[in-house]
Amino acid sequence: MTTFTRDTNIFRNEDMLREDYQPESITAREEELEDYRKALQPVVNGAQPRNIFLYGKTGVGKTAVSRFLLDRLKRDTEQYDDIDLSVYWLNCTNLSSSYQVAVNLVNTIRHPDKQISTTGYPQQRVFDMLYDELDAIGGTILLVFDEIDQIGSDDEILYELPRARSNGYLDSTKPGVIGISNDFGFRDDLSPKVKDTLCEEEIHFSPYTGPELEAILQERADGALFDNAAEQGVISLCAALAAQDTGSARQALNLLYNAGELARTESESVITESHVHDARDELEQSQIEHGMRELTQHGHLALVATLHLALEGDTPARVRDIYPRYRTIADQSEIDPLVRRRMHDHLADLAMLGILDRQSRNEGRSGGQYYEYKFAVDLGTVRAVVTDLEGVVLPDRVLRQL
Repeated sequence: MTTFTRDTNIFRNEDMLREDYQPESITAREEELEDYRKALQPVVNGAQPRNIFLYGKTGVGKTAVSRFLLDRLKRDTEQYDDIDLSVYWLNCTNLSSSYQVAVNLVNTIRHPDKQISTTGYPQQRVFDMLYDELDAIGGTILLVFDEIDQIGSDDEILYELPRARSNGYLDSTKPGVIGISNDFGFRDDLSPKVKDTLCEEEIHFSPYTGPELEAILQERADGALFDNAAEQGVISLCAALAAQDTGSARQALNLLYNAGELARTESESVITESHVHDARDELEQSQIEHGMRELTQHGHLALVATLHLALEGDTPARVRDIYPRYRTIADQSEIDPLVRRRMHDHLADLAMLGILDRQSRNEGRSGGQYYEYKFAVDLGTVRAVVTDLEGVVLPDRVLRQL
């Protein structure tokens, strides 16, 4: 008896619904594509590239449009003998300084046998090694920094690289920088000299509308799903839910894919609207769990302190009730506790993430105004997360219910 067989009802090519799938055409980004194309035109002309800054929320097409257009730029410039174009991508997630970006860029360019250490060099030495690598390649080089906002305020490399040729660090290479950011505020936080250099051309990607998401989903679904694998209304529902929330194509695609997964698991031949709603609930649950796991150490302490009270039936709770539990757990975990006001900031963060529900109370002159907190998510989910926390000593009451 065969253990595995191929799908014949739901997915024809499920890779087309994945985040890393590169479509052959771009839907609903005509204006951004044209602005981007104009910004890249100097490359085709053999001139010094312009520096480009793309910004917008996660999942609105910045990276997909960049890959699509840069692939075509490389293809189209091959017809010109006087243009030698190279493109290097670096995802800056987990890179928090110009030094780390420079080291990783050197190692991206170099052969795996000639990688450099991530520590131990003066920053200028790493910059010099990077300039040597770029000059050895020669021609026009576009350096794409995805999620560039991760480097925070240490933005010196974003000033140095675009000016490397004019400052005499490069002889035979014409560099251009493309920065991609999910953080609207990152541009405003750049130092003035970096802003003038990096943001020669700015392209803003706004959230997708419902009809735009529906067009994107329909195009992908035509190849990803078998004919009649989704009942009428499923595509538009996925698009509408994503448009109401984030306007993200990634979210819409994840909804459709996970709905298909549920249908497949249930041995159903058609994706229904019920599958979509169940998939949304599962995705929201996963996002909440991820949000809790990604909290800072003191965020975890505040989470456990509030859970302790919740398990005793003492929520909604005021900050004055949560703080003593927080201090006790911090002491037992050998962590220096924050003052009450700073701990309250972590409770506010938990409320912002949708983990806690915060209600304002006002008892007039006698009691004043204060906040009360209770969990907005299932306590079983919270217990499952705190079980895996490292460095936090859990109270006995919490341990007994894990």
